Amino acid sequence: MDWRSVKFDWNRARAFLVTAEEGSLSAAARALGMAQPTLGRQVDALEEELGLILFERAGRGLILTPSGHELLAHVRAMGEAASRVSLSAAGQSQTLEGDVLIAASAVHAAFLLPPVLARLRREHPGIQVEIVASNQASDLRRREADIAVRNFPPKEPDLIARKLRDVPARLFATPGYLASIGNPLLPHDLARAHFISIDGSGMFLKGLNAWGLNLTEANFPIVTEDFLVMWELVKRGLGIGVLDGTIGDAEPLVVRVLPDHPPLSFPIWLVAHRELNTSRRVRVVYDIMADELGRIPDLAAG
Repeated sequence: MDWRSVKFDWNRARAFLVTAEEGSLSAAARALGMAQPTLGRQVDALEEELGLILFERAGRGLILTPSGHELLAHVRAMGEAASRVSLSAAGQSQTLEGDVLIAASAVHAAFLLPPVLARLRREHPGIQVEIVASNQASDLRRREADIAVRNFPPKEPDLIARKLRDVPARLFATPGYLASIGNPLLPHDLARAHFISIDGSGMFLKGLNAWGLNLTEANFPIVTEDFLVMWELVKRGLGIGVLDGTIGDAEPLVVRVLPDHPPLSFPIWLVAHRELNTSRRVRVVYDIMADELGRIPDLAAG
């Protein structure tokens, strides 16, 4: 390889890549944790080095030029290679000190992770944990997290996963709300009930109907994609919600709706990058999470 033919700085290429993906200098600067003027100078310097115009301004955002589009695929491949180098290096770490990022939904983070963190603090106080609580799946290949708790298995071949258990999801509401709609006993008794939807696309409605209910959009006057918000609304008596039966049964403010109706089952998967799982630090956290989350938690005792 003729190294003298490489005429640009990788840091400038990274600045271009993140700016292209984020759509603006301000968003890219936040993603990289650097000052916007510094980032702008790096992008300008790359354009000068290459003799190309890579962006056109459009209001407060930036649009790639044809030259920028052509360059983007190559720089993105460089970014993926850099991530693989970082992953490989992290995978060789054998220390039990340092950071581990765990991604989980807000409900899992709030109700299922505390026992995991308590055990980690007792057994491995040198490990610092950062929790990424989001209903969006983190990209483990791009180091958005080291370990993820998900309800679906990964499709990426460089990720490994372990199915921990199946969780029974049930309907819950306050006794007062159920009394206001006649204390329903059978699915058809819920024709006039209000549900707190956790999905605006209609998939939640289809799922409940496939579960044996006969609902319409009129049954969903409130929609939120945040399970914790949904759960608070259910506890305030605003309608019926669906949640992990273990979590719901531990809440004294609510009761099961249609308690004899079979639960809806969904899995819990623990996912990690194949290379990161060779890190002793990450492997220890992964194994403790698998042990703790694989059990049915006794939330009522906590």
